[in-house]
Amino acid sequence: MDAVDEWVERVDGQDRVLGVVSRREAIREGWLHRVAVTVCRDDRGRILVHRRSEQVSRFPGLYEVEVGGAAHVGESYEQAAARELVEELGIRALPRLLFTFINRSGLSPHWLGVHETVVPDAVGPDAVVPDPDEVAWHGWLTGPELDSALLEWRFTPDSHEVFRRYLAFRTAQP
Repeated sequence: MDAVDEWVERVDGQDRVLGVVSRREAIREGWLHRVAVTVCRDDRGRILVHRRSEQVSRFPGLYEVEVGGAAHVGESYEQAAARELVEELGIRALPRLLFTFINRSGLSPHWLGVHETVVPDAVGPDAVVPDPDEVAWHGWLTGPELDSALLEWRFTPDSHEVFRRYLAFRTAQP
């Protein structure tokens, strides 16, 4: 199977498992399945942004404010988020699930588990070691830099929605 054609759990509107299908089939049929993403920030509050490699099958060359992918069969959102962080950015962390929602942007509708992890500044420049097959560039952006980038750069369909909801969630926290 290629990166798009992996086994996922088809779920219903309440995020209950209905069965196992290929991700390609879930996308083609518009069936809900689970995707886990993580917003990475550092001790100073900067957000990690990356540009997808030109070789990836989905959204090549576009920027993202989150890293992630489909949850495999039997994987929790947290397990999928942690796996994707290692696979794509070399970050070993336990991302914290913030919220889930049905996301209708992107290739097809899916349940999206949005996580956050803090990558300490003390870890240094080697904290992020991206897979060159997945990530062409990465950088830590301040709030104003990210605001400008979101207006000027081409981001994946999920990025704007995820970041809008992420900021609303963070603002609502005491």
